[in-house]
Amino acid sequence: MNSLKKYKIIEWRIIVKEEMKLKKQIDWVATVVPFVGVAILCVLFMLFPTGSANVLAEIRGFLGDDCGIYYAILGLGIFLCTLYIAFSKFGNIKLGNTEKPEYSSFTWGTMIFTSTMAADILFYSLCEWTMYANESHIEDMGGIQKWASTYPLFHWGPIAWCFYIVLAVAFGFMLHVRGRNKQKFSEACRPILKDKVDGVWGKVIDLIAIFALIAGTATTFSLATPLLSTAISKVFGVASGTGLTIIILLIIALVYTFTVLFGMKGISKLASYCTYLFFALLLYVLIGGGEARYILETGFSALGNMTQNFIGMSTWMDPLRENSFPQNWTIYYWAYWMVWCVATPFFIGKISKGRTIKNTIIGGYGWGLAGTFTSFIILGNYGLAQQVKHGVDVSGYVAETGDYSQAIMKIFDTLPLTSVGLILLVITMIAFYSTTFDALTMVVSSYSYKKLDVDAEPDKRIRIFWAIIFIVLPIGLIFAENSMYSLQSVSIIAAFPIGIIVLLIVSSFFKDAKKYLEEKEKSK
Repeated sequence: MNSLKKYKIIEWRIIVKEEMKLKKQIDWVATVVPFVGVAILCVLFMLFPTGSANVLAEIRGFLGDDCGIYYAILGLGIFLCTLYIAFSKFGNIKLGNTEKPEYSSFTWGTMIFTSTMAADILFYSLCEWTMYANESHIEDMGGIQKWASTYPLFHWGPIAWCFYIVLAVAFGFMLHVRGRNKQKFSEACRPILKDKVDGVWGKVIDLIAIFALIAGTATTFSLATPLLSTAISKVFGVASGTGLTIIILLIIALVYTFTVLFGMKGISKLASYCTYLFFALLLYVLIGGGEARYILETGFSALGNMTQNFIGMSTWMDPLRENSFPQNWTIYYWAYWMVWCVATPFFIGKISKGRTIKNTIIGGYGWGLAGTFTSFIILGNYGLAQQVKHGVDVSGYVAETGDYSQAIMKIFDTLPLTSVGLILLVITMIAFYSTTFDALTMVVSSYSYKKLDVDAEPDKRIRIFWAIIFIVLPIGLIFAENSMYSLQSVSIIAAFPIGIIVLLIVSSFFKDAKKYLEEKEKSK
């Protein structure tokens, strides 16, 4: 009995010691301030939905309209920068000293795709063409057949992915080559800011990064989760609404919180399962819908059209504001991807150990664009076929009601075994959400630490804390019933300071990588 009592005392002392150690490791500013900020925003969105929407619109009007060229130049410039890095002397730098990559090409590629906005990609693949179909700019250029299938590939194409790719390289270099033990945005700025990153400047950079990430995830959940609610309501006959949407959000949170407890192994396994579900959904639509020829030919034509007009689409700003198409869409998408580039590039950089920078860039584009384009070509062009070939006025319904979820239901109604297809869609989206937020939670938890080695994983309790934070703001936005315009505004506002920090990180990478190559040359 005494020995058992002694064992319990020893066990209790170990637990207390670990608790004290964890408290000393925590960066309380980076942990507590975002929590308080999210709580305040949730209260404001729920108590003053109209007022908050008006404020968002005013700020977006200035940043997205008056400063829109900032996002456009940044997007095209970063894309060209990644190509330069890949094919310059920097491209030969190896991320880490391992003989071969840590993950196989397939596992690595699926983790890259599923750790990004994969659930969002499914949502937008099904309905984005309807957003452009009602734009006068699309009609002026030649109609929805040619351009409503092209713009989704452009807005989810190379420029969108370049924000991930360039930062993945910078973070991979920082972690695997320089071996730094702070997995934060501020640490990536050290070559230029030096010791300032350990003070106020570092705190400001990290807080901006965390708030931007929370804004991006809130936008994601708030836009796409209602689709899950509508699909479940249609299949099982339960009442659709805010309550069901929030229940789904909580289920997703439970799934990704449970998975993240298994660390990187859990994430890599779930990524593989997601890929199989994704392929099953694509085959269901491609083969079951009976429009395979139209889908593939339209997709092939859209790829050619985008390639031919890439520079013009990247630089067109509609100076006379005849339709404000780039301000409403292109600027929004560059901002949307920028707020998401806070965490995902850390994850990509971390799993790229053993690869060269050139391989990371080319492979990242290859896997990312392959998954994204396949989704938009098959899912998007099937819906487009129903409108242009069979008279199902999906875009007209969206223009009248603004309800994208019900519009997607109209598309699924044209498929065989509709209920089976919707269940497959729901399971795939939940799995994608879980994988994405597994990766994000794993990375953002590192911000709660003063220092964390590259191979170390954050404490499970810290990961659970961030899993909860990620789900709170979307609930506030859903309660407030914000429109698509307001949700887009959240991302555009959050992305503005992130763009400046991205430039700082890229400049720091060039400075540090140049120094590394010089050191390597001298040591020969």
